Amino acid sequence: MRVISSKRLMLASFALVIGLSGCASAGSGGATSGRGGNPNRLTEEALLEHQSLDVFSVIQQLRPRWLTSRGRGTIRVIVDGAPRMDGFRDLRSFRVSDVQEIEYLSASDATTRFGTGYESGAILIRTRRR
Repeated sequence: MRVISSKRLMLASFALVIGLSGCASAGSGGATSGRGGNPNRLTEEALLEHQSLDVFSVIQQLRPRWLTSRGRGTIRVIVDGAPRMDGFRDLRSFRVSDVQEIEYLSASDATTRFGTGYESGAILIRTRRR
């Protein structure tokens, strides 16, 4: 009887350890940098190595899927909360050295946040305030 209880206790302990170790490694740890973090955000850390490029070139190198159209329209660009009309041309007009963060919003997230007209999503650019 004691042998069976001991085996069950050992098995339960093993299962608990496995379960807890799985929980400990499952999260992202709050990281939002360009590598290994949030795939929809490029932070200042991720942009440091690309200071001489324009925003379009950096996105093309680090997050090319952001530039593919996923619907009828084209991806909209929003800079510091203000929508821009020239799309990719606007991305080419900003140097990475002037940008604090770049974020991609899916079509549903952009529509929820800004209203209709974002069938292909949006790229948000937050510039550095001088």
